[in-house]
Amino acid sequence: MKPQTKKEDRGKKAATLKSVAACVGLTASTVSAVLNNSSASRSVPERTKRRILAAARDLNYRPNFFARSLRVKRTYTIGVILAEVGDAYGSVVISGMERYLREQNFFFLTVAHRHDKNLLATYSTMLLERGVEGFITVDTTLTEQPPLPTVAVAGHRRIKGVTNIVLDHRRAAWLALRHLVDLGHKKIAFMKGSAVSADSDVRWNAICEVAAKLGISVHPELIVQLDGDDPTPALGYPFARQLLARKQPFTALFAYNDISAIGSIRAFLEAGLRVPDDVSVVGFDDIQNSAYISPPLTTVRQPMQKMGEVAARTLLDQLEGRMKYVPEITIEPELVVRKSTARASS
Repeated sequence: MKPQTKKEDRGKKAATLKSVAACVGLTASTVSAVLNNSSASRSVPERTKRRILAAARDLNYRPNFFARSLRVKRTYTIGVILAEVGDAYGSVVISGMERYLREQNFFFLTVAHRHDKNLLATYSTMLLERGVEGFITVDTTLTEQPPLPTVAVAGHRRIKGVTNIVLDHRRAAWLALRHLVDLGHKKIAFMKGSAVSADSDVRWNAICEVAAKLGISVHPELIVQLDGDDPTPALGYPFARQLLARKQPFTALFAYNDISAIGSIRAFLEAGLRVPDDVSVVGFDDIQNSAYISPPLTTVRQPMQKMGEVAARTLLDQLEGRMKYVPEITIEPELVVRKSTARASS
């Protein structure tokens, strides 16, 4: 008898759950619990689990997702709506939610609206038509109550039925500005967020409130506002040059985010300024590249993976009836001090 080729192996008929159960001499319910990694599988010995998984591979078993969905009238699918796929902020948030959803055997579909309201409405409808059970939005401004349970990361607006996962921006502003004040900085420049970013207003309001409490003067000539949604350091570079062109002295910059801070450092170095000897720079987010630029960036850390995980857990808990609706969940920031800040030059 000739050996079976790979092509023939791929084409052979997939086994059923009952045939896998018969192969290992166990009940179909036990086999199902193991293959679906459900809570019931915790009582199954590891050796038995390995036998079941090996038999499923050998028999080419494939779970029938559609049959399961029809049986329980669920899709176990979440719709994830964000501004940009692959940007330094959203990608880390998604990483956190993906890890939790995978552990819970949930699937997710992702769409990016790029701050286009029409595209946002279209994609939301498409996700609904594909049977998602709920939404998670990231850096997306919602204007009305969604038709499904929704958790928003950096959403901010109080909308019925939406749980906002938000950073404590007042605490974040206090950490950054207190650090600069302790280093003797009095002339501090500020980079406000772009109008399209959901965090812009709440973060700026927090900065102004904390600055007043710390006795920091916020001078209009030392404020620039980012424009656009460029996910690269090019976002901050031209606005840092604009700040320098005003010829108003400052010893520190509190940038809107790490991306704009990195672009600003490039602009300062090109202008012959040393960071941090001449100008200290503080970012916001603590993206992965922040620790590896030169100099490594002092920044306010948003635990973005944690925020994604909390968003996913909150939505699934609401869908499964384990948690009642709450309008807001606050996440605490952390100051990460690196080499981009130093004592103010005299």
